[in-house]
Amino acid sequence: MFPAMPVQANKKERKLIKLFKQLDKSNQSTLIAFAEFLSSRDLDENVAEENVVLAEPLDIERPNDESVVKAIKRLSATYPMVDKETILHPISAVMTSHIMQGKKAHEAIDELETLFLKEYQKINN
Repeated sequence: MFPAMPVQANKKERKLIKLFKQLDKSNQSTLIAFAEFLSSRDLDENVAEENVVLAEPLDIERPNDESVVKAIKRLSATYPMVDKETILHPISAVMTSHIMQGKKAHEAIDELETLFLKEYQKINN
C-alpha cells in the first residue's frame, strides 16, 4: 500500500508514517486534511510577511464546489490582515465537525466565512 520508506527519512517522518498506518481510513483523511490546513497556514504566513497588510478584504469569489480546506485557503487570502493564529482553534473545530461529525461542506464553509468576517470586524473596529 505504501512505498518503502526512503533511507533518509528522519525520525519524525518515520513516526508520522507509522501513526498514519495505524489509523482507519476516516482518521487518515482527517490527518491529511489537517496537515493540508497547517501547510496552507504556513504558506499564508510567509506570503503575509512579504506583502503589505490590506485594510479591506479582497474580493475572492466562492466557487460552487469548494472543499473546506480550499475555503480556508481562500478565506486566508481574502482576509490577509486576520491573524490565523487567533482563530486556529475555531477553524480546527469547524474542520473536525466537517470530517468527523459529517457537517456538510457548504455549512462548514458558511461557518468559516462568518468566523473570518467577525475576526476582521474585531480588528477593524
